[in-house]
Amino acid sequence: MQEQQSAHIQSNPYRLRFLFGGVCVALVLCIVLIRLSATPELDATIHRSDDLVKEGDQIQLNIANGSGISGIARTTMDYLRSAGFDVVEIDNYKSFDVEKSFVIDRVNDSISTRAVARALGIADSLCTRVVDSSLYVRCTVVLGKDYLQLRAFR
Repeated sequence: MQEQQSAHIQSNPYRLRFLFGGVCVALVLCIVLIRLSATPELDATIHRSDDLVKEGDQIQLNIANGSGISGIARTTMDYLRSAGFDVVEIDNYKSFDVEKSFVIDRVNDSISTRAVARALGIADSLCTRVVDSSLYVRCTVVLGKDYLQLRAFR
């Protein structure tokens, strides 16, 4: 019986190609679905109004390089801007010995801060609050030596 099936498949090479093509298409669809379900939706808009901004505006932030590795702030800026965030400044952090990247809430808006953290793949537990409204940004991203783990570098 198996010999007959094997002979039938070998005698019809188009059927084998069609079967192989179908398996390939199914595999690609599975990969795409897994990838889409694993990537959180990015939202670069403000979800509550205050004296300075209104709901629906872009989240403004700055980036500080705390790793000492040249160019990572610019790469992160490009990534966040492509996701819809308004990066207004990049600079160096006060030191270059930051091990883990983190996000600083500057205007007591934890929702926007967590949105930026999620966009980069930074855990909510690495979000801190140091209010400084004179910076005119909602939050500051401080890049650490773990920058290769961030979504901007994958």
